[in-house]
Amino acid sequence: MTKKTVKPCCSADVLLAEDPADRSAAAREKILDAAVAEFAGQGYAGARVDAIAGRAGINKRMLYTYVGNKKALWLASLERVYEAKRREERTLNLHRVAPAEALQLLIRFNFRYHTAHPEFLALLNDENLQQGLNLQESRRVADLYSPLVSCLAEILARGQEEGVFRRHIDPTQLYISMVGLGYFFCSNRYTLSAVFGRDLGSTEETLMREQHIVDLVLGYLRP
Repeated sequence: MTKKTVKPCCSADVLLAEDPADRSAAAREKILDAAVAEFAGQGYAGARVDAIAGRAGINKRMLYTYVGNKKALWLASLERVYEAKRREERTLNLHRVAPAEALQLLIRFNFRYHTAHPEFLALLNDENLQQGLNLQESRRVADLYSPLVSCLAEILARGQEEGVFRRHIDPTQLYISMVGLGYFFCSNRYTLSAVFGRDLGSTEETLMREQHIVDLVLGYLRP
């Protein structure tokens, strides 16, 4: 009879697999993935904790242990989608390029992110229906955006120093404008398509809108 050879395990792998902290983090990730999908599809009011647990393949008791009740799941989901966006936004390295190019990169990134991530729009729209009351309890999201405003202020200062941007621009107002121009289009393209009789979700219309926003913002900034 042939003896079965047992492949030795790496002790580090065993420790990693058995580490309660790692198991907890992995379970939380699965829960939040499921929560974002459920909230994006059903809204806060329509989402069910049972459905989130089912999507995550985890029982409700563990769900409450790792994250909390429905309100805690909602806030954690909001923080998750904001963090995901800011994580990608930080890879742009805006400080390494010329001011006008940096703003163009930021505008295009935000527009394309909103187009590619309807779950982000869905959660934000729902939270606005709740008047942002849940998000006000999050210190994490505010901390995420403080460096972005500082970065934008630095880009504006460089552009003003080089004479390519006019002065007296509020970086927060500018960010709201450049993001809002794309956000409205992405979150309302179905109704806008019906109203104007144009397929605003087509590639041609989407690219046209993106360039329009770039031209509009950079035109506004010229001295």
